Amino acid sequence: MGKRYYQEDMETASYDLMYRIQTERLAKTVKHAYDHVAPYRAKMKAKGVEPGDIKSPEDLKKLPFLSKDDLRDEYPYGYLAKPLSDCVRIQSTSGTTGKRVVAFYTQADIDLWDECCARAIVAVGGTNEDVVHVSYGYGLFTGGPGLNGGSHKVGSLTLPMSSGNTDRQIQFMTDLGSTILCCTPSYAAFLAENINNAGLRDQIKLKAGIFGAEAWSEEMRRDIERNLGIRAYDIYGLTEISGPGVSFECEEQTGMHVNEDHFIAEIIDPETEEVLPLGSKGELVFSCITKEAFPLLRYRTRDICVLTRDACSCGRTLVKMHKPMGRSDDMLIIRGVNVFPSQIETVLLGQGYPANYQIIVDRVNYTDTFEVQVEMTTEMFSDEVKKVAQREKDLLTALKSMLGISPKVTLVSPRTIARSEGKAVRVIDKRKI
Repeated sequence: MGKRYYQEDMETASYDLMYRIQTERLAKTVKHAYDHVAPYRAKMKAKGVEPGDIKSPEDLKKLPFLSKDDLRDEYPYGYLAKPLSDCVRIQSTSGTTGKRVVAFYTQADIDLWDECCARAIVAVGGTNEDVVHVSYGYGLFTGGPGLNGGSHKVGSLTLPMSSGNTDRQIQFMTDLGSTILCCTPSYAAFLAENINNAGLRDQIKLKAGIFGAEAWSEEMRRDIERNLGIRAYDIYGLTEISGPGVSFECEEQTGMHVNEDHFIAEIIDPETEEVLPLGSKGELVFSCITKEAFPLLRYRTRDICVLTRDACSCGRTLVKMHKPMGRSDDMLIIRGVNVFPSQIETVLLGQGYPANYQIIVDRVNYTDTFEVQVEMTTEMFSDEVKKVAQREKDLLTALKSMLGISPKVTLVSPRTIARSEGKAVRVIDKRKI
């Protein structure tokens, strides 16, 4: 794949040029938020900071942080920075962990978001000759609208499939010749399973997939690539800071380029809140510097990752964020040990198990219980009982080595763990904590 860009001047800008762009846009956005967002103005005053104090990206550390709790506390309009008459859309988080967060967009915000997603599509080889099959959810969820808008910007034929109705998904994929698939990685794995079971692998024309909205491992990437005959690319975003397209992967597949002309990324120590240098592992923080309606500054994502600025073979100069190892607020603490679902997935796929599993945590007599249920392949299921028991023992050993803690391992029959058409439900935590 040759070097292709949607907005080459920005995607390959020199460090000095990007720094000047960020400086100008950051100062403008800080003043906009200070003037029009009362809760943020109060936070700045509490820290003794005024807009004039923010003269460059180095001054970001002077600003207060924002968290999802802050947005929930001011639901729905507290952080809105434009009159409602200037806004054309809302998107919203799922609300599964509490009150929903509602994000607002002006038309200019939508246009810039679409351009960010267009960069992601072009980075995986997308052109106006492609058929982009969007199986992310639509409606309040940002996945469908974001990739839909990006596909339109590129000029691709866009199939707004949304999630669900897998038989119809596959029919349209084969009949209309879909070439780029956009969905969650767990749904991509589910589609691959159904396509192969139906013997339709030779009838699909997919060449690439853009997968995000949930954590997934390198092993899962290779599994999807093998089963669909494609290259699988990561995309990142949060509803609060626009949606997918905040960062995206190129052909190198070694991390996601952050659209730095729109978002300034920092890595902090989640405990001390100290800003860490490039190459350090910590919590990812974003400041939006072009958004009009919902300009969040120093928003704590709770994602743990690393930022690097190594030269990339694709020619893009945008800073690169490595795949998050998990969200700090999705991290499980079991018997005092930090456990990320992505660690478990790495072990399972590395040993040839399908990417369908559930982690069940409970508390009995004040002690945590920890079970990993893993679906077997058809071949594994046909093994004799003695061999299945040995598989469980081997998997337990591998998981203990990775996690430093021993789960109960239960191998279950093929296709008995519920499939997901959206975000996979990987963790069932029954503890009342």
